[in-house]
Amino acid sequence: MNSSRMQIKKKVKKHIPKDWLCELRILYRLTKETFNGIQRTGIVNLVIITTMAAILIIFGSFFRSAISISSFAKELGNVLEISVYLKQGTDANIIKKRIKEFNHVENVTIIPKETSWSNLKREMDLPDMDNPLPDTLHVKVDKPENIDEVFKNVKKIKSVEDMSYAQDLAKKIETLNKIVNTITVLVVIIMAILTVTIINNTIQLVIQSRKDEIEIMRLMGVSNWYIRFPLIMQGALYGFAGALIAVVPLNVVQNGLLNMHKFFMVPAPMYAQNIVISIMFTMAILFGAGGSFLCIKKHLQV
Repeated sequence: MNSSRMQIKKKVKKHIPKDWLCELRILYRLTKETFNGIQRTGIVNLVIITTMAAILIIFGSFFRSAISISSFAKELGNVLEISVYLKQGTDANIIKKRIKEFNHVENVTIIPKETSWSNLKREMDLPDMDNPLPDTLHVKVDKPENIDEVFKNVKKIKSVEDMSYAQDLAKKIETLNKIVNTITVLVVIIMAILTVTIINNTIQLVIQSRKDEIEIMRLMGVSNWYIRFPLIMQGALYGFAGALIAVVPLNVVQNGLLNMHKFFMVPAPMYAQNIVISIMFTMAILFGAGGSFLCIKKHLQV
């Protein structure tokens, strides 16, 4: 019996016409209220948008630089190898198998001492003498930050005479990468704090200017979201406008980084600029709308 009633209700509900025109009017009214709120704010709009644009430029520049530095670090990891010199009489194939079992080791190449000696004689004018060079293994590591771990593991092998790699260069690239990533995170935190603070004061001014109007709407039984929505949209528009301005100087940073990639012949990361711009717009709109929402809850009991 209950199931048949539910089916009847569903059928009736489907045949009830939706008043799309009324919904469009509400949307138009909310949009109009949003722009009226921006108009009431006056010159303060310019201060908010330029401040947000400045923060977004800093964030976008560091974030885009971090992507490029990561690509440089990755490229360095692809060419950076540990040279392992073996003791005389050591079977290089056995040591190769042992090293390949270590974590983070991608590949191990054997360079026979005869090959090394032949190459050295071509480069330098050497007298006739016995080959003093040892067999060498070139160990390729997956990432620069894992070189130290692999280096220590290989060093424990008794058949290893000596080892070397560009330690200083690897550490400098790794340190630079960490610094840029840390600064990027700090800029995001500062951006969130400043955005909420600025929008807090702005929304408070708008609420004060519309205090009587909001009170009348509440007494008339207007939905809370009808009051909140224009203010949230106002904050989102501030974020969008700030991000739009930030795109111009960010393109200058992009061109500079692309020239750097060409100079060092390192492939530029694909879609890096698109990723940065997308994240920048998303963060700006979310921070703007989120800041407005928090301020409404603080200053407006709806």
